[in-house]
Amino acid sequence: QVQLVESGGGSVQAGAALRLSCAVSGYSSRRYCVGWFRQSPGNEREPVALRAGNDALYYPDSLRDRFSVSRDPTNDSLYLQMDNLKPEDNAMYYCAAVAVDYAAWCKPERLRDLGRWGQGTQVTVSS
Repeated sequence: QVQLVESGGGSVQAGAALRLSCAVSGYSSRRYCVGWFRQSPGNEREPVALRAGNDALYYPDSLRDRFSVSRDPTNDSLYLQMDNLKPEDNAMYYCAAVAVDYAAWCKPERLRDLGRWGQGTQVTVSS
């Protein structure tokens, strides 16, 4: 049974940093796509960053100036380092995973429509 468990959220001041973690379990192989999404009240869930093979993708790409997504295959974990947090980063952050045969198949749409999800971790940034 696939499970994803997020942690690391919290309440911080603007300019602070947080590191989110997502522990993934239940996949029989490491050929799965994994990424971060976020959802703020009244808005749709949107992609933030994902790992596609050795590539780190950000949505929008400008987020790479402040966020860094990494994956540790030794413990099946995904991380999101968020620096210089802003009030607009306020949201519930979710990780999602989906099995893929090729890294090129790793797209936000595939995660959104077919992925397994964690319960989320709240990030609150005050100005």
